[in-house]
Amino acid sequence: MLPQFEYGDEVRLIRNVRNDGTYPGMDTGTLLIRRGAVGCVYDVGTYLQDQLIYRVHFLSEGRTVGCREEELILASAPWIPNLFEFRDNVIATRSLAVRGQVLVKRGQVGSIMKVLRDQPEDGVQYHVHFGDGLVLQVPEQSLAMAEAGAGAALEVLDEF
Repeated sequence: MLPQFEYGDEVRLIRNVRNDGTYPGMDTGTLLIRRGAVGCVYDVGTYLQDQLIYRVHFLSEGRTVGCREEELILASAPWIPNLFEFRDNVIATRSLAVRGQVLVKRGQVGSIMKVLRDQPEDGVQYHVHFGDGLVLQVPEQSLAMAEAGAGAALEVLDEF
């Protein structure tokens, strides 16, 4: 079990890191570091003798967190940023249709189920749940962040 990253390596987080209850002063489930953040490895240890844990300092966020190896890539590796994350509420900025039938009307609120970043020619896309079991794959440019209330979400649509 040799570490992929060493002391001083700049790494990028490829998954959101939430408090699992071990980060002091914050509630369990609170987002600690958003994916895409770049930090510096300054310690490598193990958890339960079979998982490598990297202590990474994220200077921009002012936090040091433990990250598993599969949550990190080198900061110099290719990276495609995305606007939305799992569980984010979004609104459709245009009507969405399949085979000519409109399934989602402009302004309808949905929830991100999965981020699809591995299709660089098509840009970032998402699996979005729009209710009643309807999940569609939607390109990022067809979505906007849903604010606290529906009125705020509709105001965002007026910008498009």
